[in-house]
Amino acid sequence: MTTVTAQASRSVLTKVLTPALVLVMLTVGAAQAQLSKIEKKLVANVDAHRAEALKLLEEVVNINSGTMNFEGVQKVGQIFRAKLDALGFTTQWIDGKPFQRAGHLVARHAGKGKTILLIGHLDTVFELSSPFQKYTVENDSVVHGPGVGDMKGGDVVIIQSLQALNDAGLLKDMSIIVVMTGDEELSGEPLALSKYDLIEAAKVADIAIGFEDGDGLPETANISRRSSSDWTLKVTGVPAHSSQIFTDKIGAGAIYEASRILNLFYNDLSKEPDLTFNPGVILGGSTVEHDINKNGGSAFGKGNIVSKEVIVTGDIRTISPEQLDKARETMKRIVAQHLPQTNAEITFDEGYPPLAATPGNYELLKHFDKVSRDMGFGPVTANRPRDAGAADISFTSGYVDMAIDGLGLGSAGGHTVHEIADPRTLAMQSKRTAVLLYRLTREKVSSGR
Repeated sequence: MTTVTAQASRSVLTKVLTPALVLVMLTVGAAQAQLSKIEKKLVANVDAHRAEALKLLEEVVNINSGTMNFEGVQKVGQIFRAKLDALGFTTQWIDGKPFQRAGHLVARHAGKGKTILLIGHLDTVFELSSPFQKYTVENDSVVHGPGVGDMKGGDVVIIQSLQALNDAGLLKDMSIIVVMTGDEELSGEPLALSKYDLIEAAKVADIAIGFEDGDGLPETANISRRSSSDWTLKVTGVPAHSSQIFTDKIGAGAIYEASRILNLFYNDLSKEPDLTFNPGVILGGSTVEHDINKNGGSAFGKGNIVSKEVIVTGDIRTISPEQLDKARETMKRIVAQHLPQTNAEITFDEGYPPLAATPGNYELLKHFDKVSRDMGFGPVTANRPRDAGAADISFTSGYVDMAIDGLGLGSAGGHTVHEIADPRTLAMQSKRTAVLLYRLTREKVSSGR
């Protein structure tokens, strides 16, 4: 099983990324005639610092920064903080104690013109208990490591692109905010505190750019992101000897009721475009002990005892607030239709909001697409919302005129021990980002609204 999964991750990079990059290598020289003298200087700077950038990527990947490893998250944050300090940013470490996490790195560079917010995150899904801890190089197009794609590679893209702008004497005039959160993979609570600094940055920004890996394809970018929030279903029944099930007094039992509810969730909602809802954990029986902090628990029951209780936890993802409200109302209606002698309730937690595909986001994608074409890297199209998960950029929704995400490395196997990335895309994304930032801060950019 392990070998097959690893090969599947590698296959994604081999089949999708490699042909595109080979074509780029053959055409990029001629296409750069579309770049100005200053833009060519930015490209040359990225190439000159390629080895340095890869060394930085290896350094931060080799530091475990699972969300709950506060020391590791802070250590990675301090490395990026030092890089931003050296570029003239005013940096601040936001203590995460109020929301039970390590904290965030926020850096500001005062300038003129449009304010651009660059978003990354320091944490990964791989805690200290994970067997996946180290950065390894397979060949010139495949590197392995926890967070190499999601998203320490994207963080390095931020640093390398800003370094190129600084070396060219361009950064001094730019208004840039960098926010690298420490809890993207497992948000602290309450979200009002956890995402406060990110939202405050969005309020003063005109444009937001995220460096998650999106669907892992450099030829796509996110102009929308689905929401992500949790739900909990609690079901109770009347415990009794199994010989009495279905009688008027005992009824159907908790497990039958939970099964009814989940089946109707599927029947009524599974065909809704861009909507997903997943029951990730289910515990049922005579007694249930649920540990919410460990996303699990234990249950006891016997085949000859009618089940007393069931707990189901899951998530729901939608493309718009309206779709989320509609889905929740449907789920509540289904839950309220109890089988005999059972009861059930469903609760919904706060979570990541959706990022809608606004005209401004489409306009920003057009700018990024033109940069990519002018550099010889080919077109960039919007990916399908279902091909990428939730991300911090969603918290900029409603505050910025334009937003785009997915500018991280070409990657595959995210959130698994087979996570890999194509290191060649580090320079590619850094070049595209540096030129994009240069153009956005000098051209008159319409939001499309």
